[in-house]
Amino acid sequence: MNAVGGMLIYGLGRSGRGVMRFLAREGVSAEWVDARPTSDDEALAAELGFGRGDVSRTYQTVVAAPGVPIDHPDLLTLRAKGAEVIGEVVLAARSRPHLPMVGVTGTAGKGSTTVLIAQLLRECGLNAQEGGNIDPPLLDVVDHAEVAVVELSSFQLERVPGLRLPVAVITNLGVDHLDRHRTVEAYHDAKRHITAGQQPEDVLVLPAGMELPTRAEVRSFTAGHLGLRSGAEVLPISELPEGIHPANAAAALLATEALLDHLGRQVDVSVLAAGLRRARPVGGRFETVARLGEVRFIEDSIATRTLAVQAALERAQPPIAWLVGGRDKGAELEPLRAAAAGRVTRVIAFGEDGEALARGLGLPYDTVVGHDGDDVMLRAAQAGLQALNGEGTVLLAPIGTSFDLFRDYKARGESFARAARQLVQQNHEVKA
Repeated sequence: MNAVGGMLIYGLGRSGRGVMRFLAREGVSAEWVDARPTSDDEALAAELGFGRGDVSRTYQTVVAAPGVPIDHPDLLTLRAKGAEVIGEVVLAARSRPHLPMVGVTGTAGKGSTTVLIAQLLRECGLNAQEGGNIDPPLLDVVDHAEVAVVELSSFQLERVPGLRLPVAVITNLGVDHLDRHRTVEAYHDAKRHITAGQQPEDVLVLPAGMELPTRAEVRSFTAGHLGLRSGAEVLPISELPEGIHPANAAAALLATEALLDHLGRQVDVSVLAAGLRRARPVGGRFETVARLGEVRFIEDSIATRTLAVQAALERAQPPIAWLVGGRDKGAELEPLRAAAAGRVTRVIAFGEDGEALARGLGLPYDTVVGHDGDDVMLRAAQAGLQALNGEGTVLLAPIGTSFDLFRDYKARGESFARAARQLVQQNHEVKA
């Protein structure tokens, strides 16, 4: 006879480790399953007293990592035996029902908006902590936060049964992750789960013009106005710090106001304005990493979605030498051709699919090759600098994922920053 267990952690990694640490603190026993566990994952599980599970057994609750497709055969099997499949977000919400949460999703800008909301709430005197899809895992912050601001990916939103958020934000909806969701509609449906549990007294923050079914009160934002629900302006766009996107700031203001209203706290426009002026962009998101005369090197390594790349092209100071490459994940190129028109002077292609992406864009390009990521990135940054006539932007907004040459997008961005600083140093040495 199959054993009846309480909880199974399906999939370790960053999310699963957070689940294990949380359950251990709670004194809750669980088993785990992972197709390719690392030695570090296995060691942590053993240290915390969690044994290996088996999908042939019956469990009441399965906490599935976001990297596991919701229609994975094992999850279907477990669900057929009566298990409820949830993710870390629902586990956190059920375990800490009195912890207010702001949920943020979208095709582009969700991480930056998450961090900005948390920064603004801290400016207002709340101990707000960000987590979820952004580091750290949500379950690592729930016990030392007054408010949790949660970045939610479409993968996480596939496993949020019954989740109710007093404030939810959708930054935008574009095209992404078709390799996982198969259709744009299925991807958007997953994103829309963020409002499924909301009630009329809750708030959903959306871009102006976006309509979707919800019971929540809708508050709309535009990138051209940094204001509150009343329409009162908090800050002129021109006073935003470099690297803070106006649309993200506009959404963050409305979400912060809604959460303060939910808690019965005063909304002080001057505090919010000061918070925006002090805001700092998330590393790896449209960050100026070096300057050489009138040339800026901007690192936006995380820009692998069409909307994010388009935003980078629109914000960068032309003329632009655009570094494109990595592993193509099926991004739409037509909107990028339009955004690049008259602004991009040269595409610098690198990595596994860089040349194919450059050809698809239909823009003049050069190709750099190599097998070492740092060497390739230095050559790409140098080619970008040479393509400019002493002014403009060398922009890393790569379209492709990083996994051909780098561990992740952060490693790719750090490599670009090192390359840019090296070029600046070399230039100064030559002049000296």
